[in-house]
Amino acid sequence: MKIWAGRSAGELDRAAEDFNSSIRFDSRMYKEDITGSVAHAEMLAHQGIITREDGEKIKKGLLQILEDIESGSLEIDSEAEDIHSFVEAELTKRIGEPGKRLHTARSRNDQVALDTRLYLKGQAAQTVELLKKLSEVICKKAGQYPDTVMPGYTHMQRAQPVTLGHHIMAYAMMLLRDIGRLNDGAKRMDMSPIGCCALAGTTYNIDREYEAELLGFGGVCQNSMDGVSDRDFCVELCSALALVMTHISRFSEEIILWSSWEFKFIELSDAYSTGSSIMPQKKNPDMAELARGKTGRVYGDLIMLLTMLKGLPLAYNKDMQEDKEAVFDAFDTVKAVLNVFIPMVDTMSVNEKSMRDAAAKGFINATDLADYLVSKGMPFRTAYKTVGEIVADCTEKNITLEEMTLDEYVAHSELFDSGLYEAINIEECVARRTSLGGPGKGSVEKQIAYVMEELK
Repeated sequence: MKIWAGRSAGELDRAAEDFNSSIRFDSRMYKEDITGSVAHAEMLAHQGIITREDGEKIKKGLLQILEDIESGSLEIDSEAEDIHSFVEAELTKRIGEPGKRLHTARSRNDQVALDTRLYLKGQAAQTVELLKKLSEVICKKAGQYPDTVMPGYTHMQRAQPVTLGHHIMAYAMMLLRDIGRLNDGAKRMDMSPIGCCALAGTTYNIDREYEAELLGFGGVCQNSMDGVSDRDFCVELCSALALVMTHISRFSEEIILWSSWEFKFIELSDAYSTGSSIMPQKKNPDMAELARGKTGRVYGDLIMLLTMLKGLPLAYNKDMQEDKEAVFDAFDTVKAVLNVFIPMVDTMSVNEKSMRDAAAKGFINATDLADYLVSKGMPFRTAYKTVGEIVADCTEKNITLEEMTLDEYVAHSELFDSGLYEAINIEECVARRTSLGGPGKGSVEKQIAYVMEELK
């Protein structure tokens, strides 16, 4: 019998029943549902709404159900309408009449809002821990290569010399903000909706603050309609996850490029790459490509949530059952990606020579040559034009700036002397960039120290 039976005498159509059921995806919240029900029984007994004896029977029965589910001796009924119905029916079957008192002063509307918040608090915390691990791996890798020179790019064109440590620490900074966004979302979500009931609270003398405290919430939802009818916390967390995937996807793209023969900057471990079915020479960065591809999936989850909510009147509507599949999938996807991405980055090898060779080409020290002329008194715009003409000259002769003779330089400007070669030395170009956040070794080490301190 359905827990809502009474008003409806007829049987629900089988297809409609399957369509209405949420047990296939909300069953994962069994622990949160039981935890919430234990606290609710405690509050009811504390307030004298049910007897202390019934409260103890309910709590004991619920904890036994939890133990049986986790041991495998009790299987969740796939024919149940939802996890709330299953737990309540199982409890009543085991302890009889007291089990029917558990649902006093609550509704499935505030119950599901509670379960979802409790579950997502745990998911957010797990994801934050994975992001911290990835940040630590990036810091470790940057610490191994703080002065490994490579080209920095804009528009995917070689632009200025940087270091590998500097380049990848940019992603560590992005991840810090991702951690902050998830923590902020979890903090705003940390309000208990239980006691809001269906939408208008209850006439029973409940103590919402006491129940919230038992469940570890920071407070209670201050409006009963808002407590049961908004899922902005799902949207906010999913938005943060979408940005996590944006950053992972960008990093994946660089890993894919860097591992190609055209770059040859890194090589992925065999444990995180695959081969071709017909081309024996291939080593494909499939894990990075999948991470990049799964980004669109998380974006889709976010758009689904926003679209689901945008036209709903207050208070609860059945549309809101769709929240869980989307936000659950987003967390599942991000955690799966991070669990592979962390060791993939940790085990990738770096080809320092290829990076240095690439830095020697592309005239990425041209800005430093212009700065050299500025230090001799030439206005920057004039220096910019002069160096542009020098680069054109080098391109025509198929030589680098370092290979150009002093006489050839003096033909462009009498301000040049032999000191220019030190000014355009790639390593010196990087070392002189001592501004806060720059690519020099000392700066990279400060960035690593900053991130590691923030992670604490």
